[in-house]
Amino acid sequence: MTLPAPSPDDPPYLRGLNPPQREAVLTSDGPVLVLAGAGTGKTAALTARLAHLLYTRKAYPSEILSVTFTNKAAREMRERVGRLVGDAVEGMPWLGTFHAIGAKMLRRHAELVGLQANFSILDTDDQLRVLKQLIIAADLDEKRWPARQLAGMIDGWKNRGMVPTDLDAGDREGFANGRGQEFYAAYQARLAALNACDFGDLLLHVLTILKREPAVLEQYQQRFRYIMVDEYQDTNTVQYLWLRLLAQARKNICCVGDDDQSIYSWRGAQVENILKFERDFPGAKIIRLEQNYRSTPHILAAASGVIANNSGRLGKTLWTAEESGEKVRVIGVWDGPEEARRVGEEIESAQRQGTSLDKIAILVRAQHQTREFEDRFIAIGMPYRIVGGVRFYERMEIRDALAYLRIVHQSADDLAFERIVNVPKRGLGDKAVAKLHMLARATGVPLTTAAARILDSDELTPQARRSLGNFVLDLARWRQMANDLPHPDLARQILDESGYTGTLQAEKSVEASGRLENLTELVRAMEEYETLGAFLEHVSLVMDDEANAGEAKVTIMTIHAAKGLEYDNVFLVGWEEGLFPSQRALDEGGTASLEEERRLAYVAITRARRKAVILHAANRRIYGQWTSSIPSRFVGELPPAHIESESSMAGGESLWRANWSERADPFADVARGTGRGPGWQRAAGGSFVREPARVVEARASAVSLGNKGRADLSVGMRVFHQKFGYGAIAEIEGNKLEIDFEDAGRKRVIDSFVTIG
Repeated sequence: MTLPAPSPDDPPYLRGLNPPQREAVLTSDGPVLVLAGAGTGKTAALTARLAHLLYTRKAYPSEILSVTFTNKAAREMRERVGRLVGDAVEGMPWLGTFHAIGAKMLRRHAELVGLQANFSILDTDDQLRVLKQLIIAADLDEKRWPARQLAGMIDGWKNRGMVPTDLDAGDREGFANGRGQEFYAAYQARLAALNACDFGDLLLHVLTILKREPAVLEQYQQRFRYIMVDEYQDTNTVQYLWLRLLAQARKNICCVGDDDQSIYSWRGAQVENILKFERDFPGAKIIRLEQNYRSTPHILAAASGVIANNSGRLGKTLWTAEESGEKVRVIGVWDGPEEARRVGEEIESAQRQGTSLDKIAILVRAQHQTREFEDRFIAIGMPYRIVGGVRFYERMEIRDALAYLRIVHQSADDLAFERIVNVPKRGLGDKAVAKLHMLARATGVPLTTAAARILDSDELTPQARRSLGNFVLDLARWRQMANDLPHPDLARQILDESGYTGTLQAEKSVEASGRLENLTELVRAMEEYETLGAFLEHVSLVMDDEANAGEAKVTIMTIHAAKGLEYDNVFLVGWEEGLFPSQRALDEGGTASLEEERRLAYVAITRARRKAVILHAANRRIYGQWTSSIPSRFVGELPPAHIESESSMAGGESLWRANWSERADPFADVARGTGRGPGWQRAAGGSFVREPARVVEARASAVSLGNKGRADLSVGMRVFHQKFGYGAIAEIEGNKLEIDFEDAGRKRVIDSFVTIG
């Protein structure tokens, strides 16, 4: 295909695109894989391609399936296309996330898998409650065989597109001595009885329908003239199979992704899906987007130097027309607290130079790393926010309110009934609820029906029968009101008449006041949806964090959470062997996990627009224990021409590079599956890496006195350190000292490195 040269008469969506982006837009027919590196404008290309299909009338809006991974991405796509082609985007019912589109398909064909069209979508909490009930009913020890473990296994099977009959002996053996298949089947049967499904079912059920019902498959194959998929490297097996079936007839599928940013194997993503695209679709066209519009050349070179060590990749080289900017800085510090202090100082310096805190991020590999920074920032008054806290729809009062709405909307939702039958307190104890369960199971009816029937017996105490009777009448009245009353008004009515609002008002506490405000916000959010059912489905599918208004704040988050984001200044902390790459990942996954950890490092570096600072500590307290370490192998893979290194430890500037350069093959141990990170010595077989003599000597000197500490030192004593000079001891913890140095500020040092001065 010969592409037309750019012209002033080009439609708006083509203007400003570089040649590879134009090629991705104009190559409309046949299978296309767009390898879009970090910051290369893939969203612009994807949006323009969608606009092109609509603008040239190659397909009606309802004939395009456009799949994203997040609701935010779907909204952004819809808004961008709307600005380019106008109202046509409003007629695109098949633009959304995998799960949203799966839910829409499933509601159309629910009866084919034994459900009704108004099925409920369970969240994780409800899923665990069902599984716990099944485990207890099977007379198993829930502590030994926890519901969360079983939930993870079932989720994994569903991600792989497996129904209970697909499990092999190895799968079955993973739970309760070979009963995994039995519990999976029982769980699916229980969901069917509840007229419910979990998130995995939204795609698994649709895949089952497409496989079993040729007429339904043909219907969708003919409907979707074009298929577009964003973040293809993050697809799991069931998503991959789902897409491949839909695309087989026309083969007009365009997948956009980056094999170097596949970092979600822990939730089922298979990087192999993007690597085998050409095999799945022979004759596919591969288009590489390599011009980066985000980062400086030094940052891109650093990221490229690291990711080049991976073998499982299709390959591309990022470049930019930007000026060189600053080199990536690599800073070695003594321990975690010093790392937090150093980052705080660097941020304060950037602030003084005019950088907004909103443009600064600290990226950690593991959640436990954040505490040091929280403590430090609180001490110095640095505004910050932790991304990944309790979400709005996960708060207790919101979940209670949603349970009321769910049971009114769908009377067979036993899980919702259980949650609020005694919330607020109605005098219905565990025994009364247990009797309800027994009757429901014995007669095969939902708990709401069992509640109405048990009122005609003497199974309950008079008080419990009276309370339950009032609750049953309330539910019936609210369901009748739902036919005529707008659903936001219905929610207010339910919260007031149930006594929930009154209970919180009676508490008269700051916490209760906040909960009431949250409920007010919940009702306000409902006004944006046409029906109660649409709102409840939205809640099930969307768990976006609420944006924090107010002052600028430093963002602290995991690298996984940072994917897709960018900041002017990025601090990459904890780059030590065992922490990053994660020792647990290496132990469990070997070479494959090492390559994913390296992709994670690539993602981390490419979040930075102007400045990237990598920090590693010689000592770190992990789960209450101090651990010595050496810098991450990824530090050793950074190209020397694009970094500047420094260390707060004497002679430390070159230790990390010397350590890795003296290794004959830094990946051999992991490739054999026998490696343990430096500093985490194996009980037998020696260490993972041959350390230089000077590193061994320094470490031996530092730990020569063990953790007992010197008896001749005390708080307030004046001491001398060869690097930091004179100072006074502020704190003593074993053999570790906090010293306020006259010139260097507060530092944490080992007591064997100071003399009484």
